[in-house]
Amino acid sequence: MSEKVFNQVELAKYNGQNGQPAYVAVDGSVYDVTGVAAWAGGKHHGNLAGQELTSVIDGQSPHGRKVLKGLPVVGTYAD
Repeated sequence: MSEKVFNQVELAKYNGQNGQPAYVAVDGSVYDVTGVAAWAGGKHHGNLAGQELTSVIDGQSPHGRKVLKGLPVVGTYAD
């Protein structure tokens, strides 16, 4: 089975709304944040699921990339 590749349009479908899973892309990897309570409804501190958030996690997040450890990787992101 090949790894799923997401572009901006495809990733936007996974916004955590209307029963959809919540995915976010960081540094080329797409993570499933659906089961993370802080991402309930596809929103977390003003950020929306279904987007590429590398600059947010590197520049604004107090926890940085360490929070990504343990999250399922569901594919790669290619703009």
